Amino acid sequence: MTARYPLAQPLPDWLADVADDPAYDWAISGWSRASAVPGAWFDHGKADKIVERWPKIFRLTNDRFKGKPFRLVRWQEITVRLLVGWKKPIEVVDPETHRQAVEHVRIFRRLDLWIPRKNGKSEFLAALGVLFFVLEKLPGAEGYVFARNEDQGRVPFEKMKEIIREADGLLEDRFGNARIALFDKSIYVTETNSSCQLLTGSPDGKHGRSATVTVGDEIHEWKTRELADTLRQSSGARLQPIELFASTAGRKQDLTGYEWYEESVAIMRGDMDDPTTLVVHFALEEEDDWTNEAVWRKANPSLGLTPTLDFLRTEFKKAKGRPAQEARFRCYHLNQWVDQIAGWLPRSKWQACTRDAKSWPRLWEIHKGRKAYLACDVSSTRDLTALVVVLPPDEEHDRWVLIPLFWVPEATLDERAEGDRRIRWHDLVKSGALRTTPGDSVDQNFVAAAIKQACNHFDVQAFGFDPWNARKLAGDLQTDGMDADLQIEMRQGHQTLGPPTKELERLVFAEKIEHGGHPILAWMAGHCCIRFDVNLNYVPDKRHSNDKIDGIVAAVMGVGLAMSAEDTSSIYETQGIEVF
Repeated sequence: MTARYPLAQPLPDWLADVADDPAYDWAISGWSRASAVPGAWFDHGKADKIVERWPKIFRLTNDRFKGKPFRLVRWQEITVRLLVGWKKPIEVVDPETHRQAVEHVRIFRRLDLWIPRKNGKSEFLAALGVLFFVLEKLPGAEGYVFARNEDQGRVPFEKMKEIIREADGLLEDRFGNARIALFDKSIYVTETNSSCQLLTGSPDGKHGRSATVTVGDEIHEWKTRELADTLRQSSGARLQPIELFASTAGRKQDLTGYEWYEESVAIMRGDMDDPTTLVVHFALEEEDDWTNEAVWRKANPSLGLTPTLDFLRTEFKKAKGRPAQEARFRCYHLNQWVDQIAGWLPRSKWQACTRDAKSWPRLWEIHKGRKAYLACDVSSTRDLTALVVVLPPDEEHDRWVLIPLFWVPEATLDERAEGDRRIRWHDLVKSGALRTTPGDSVDQNFVAAAIKQACNHFDVQAFGFDPWNARKLAGDLQTDGMDADLQIEMRQGHQTLGPPTKELERLVFAEKIEHGGHPILAWMAGHCCIRFDVNLNYVPDKRHSNDKIDGIVAAVMGVGLAMSAEDTSSIYETQGIEVF
């Protein structure tokens, strides 16, 4: 990914050792860009001293590592050396004489660390924060820690506090006198009258500060970079402030994080002229074979220590062949950005779910009288409307059964047949797989009649609908006698549909679904995309799927109703779901 640069200064041994390893192109880039700065020089003595003292001062804080000396692994050592070693002369005005003077300051004032989960990111980021905020002993220093919100920012902030507690000689001096006071949202260094604060993540009310050290975590989830910009702009009076940012990959749709990542890559490649930013980047390239565990180390420089190879192998086995899980694995553990995923339910897996691919017309009659959940995805005007009867397993049946019904406006049928010759729309109507309603929009009275018929033929436990376009249908059903307690509003967001989407996927891959080979439902399953939220939970994605997926959405809704039925305190039953 990274271009090779002519070196203004030769590589030291600790960089020459990795010069031929593509995983460390970022390090060679950092060295070469810094060495090209006019007057730049490398302070080998300071870099050596900090690396040598690091495990004597810092200790690890978690699990089997707690209390053990924090020994820098190779990528961490290189990062520390580059950050503290490279210096350049700048002209300043002496505050006492007001005469021109020269100071030698750090070249790298910003760190962009992009690395997969479980590689020690948070611990390392927190230790760097303590190094620059506490150990540099700058009088009146101001430190700020933040992420997308206060809870997320608390993770590196609490790590900083724990590292201070565990460190040798930081919290108290050798006489037992307190040097640092730790509070819920601040760290105060008595010796230098310096304070580090946990921020909310919102830029509001953050002006008027003078940042010395800024720690920002999980860039990929940020809604805006305004707070980071505000704190950087506040550092103008500081001689050598530093910003420490870190993140894993995320969703390409989250533009703040993805644009920041692209900026980092541009800096690393030399496409953007910014010698003040050190980019540390571990990830697989698009052309890398992500299924080959030999390349996993390229993205996971701490592999073996954390994460273990056994852990990655286990996660890989769970993900292989399942597009949504593959995307999560590649994002979290190989640091590749994800987008909407097509082919969520492979056709082979969907086809394997039915024992008789021509049985769909008989499923209604075969399963009459069973406990059922109804879910309806109503079209706005001219599109397909779907109703799915979902039957969970019982003592006599070990599979979930999906019985879908579809409607389309009769006046649009010829237009559909002419515009999309892949689908034999008229044949679907003749076979009964697709129903028509008079006019050029779906008549919801036909849908209501089918719902009432389902209530007569099955033991219906609940009817789920999206209030955005089905409120009239729900009202008409109540007028005709449907118990209002049966009706559950289900907005189509991640909070509502995330868990049942995963459950439907699990059932399909486990061949625990019987759909009878219904042709429209199979067509929809074959091109259904999913979209992710910031935590990589996923739901069917109408906007980016190649065609209609209403039947799959209704199936997910029905599974969600059945899942919630066992929980008497379910949010579905008490208040519905309000997800926008």
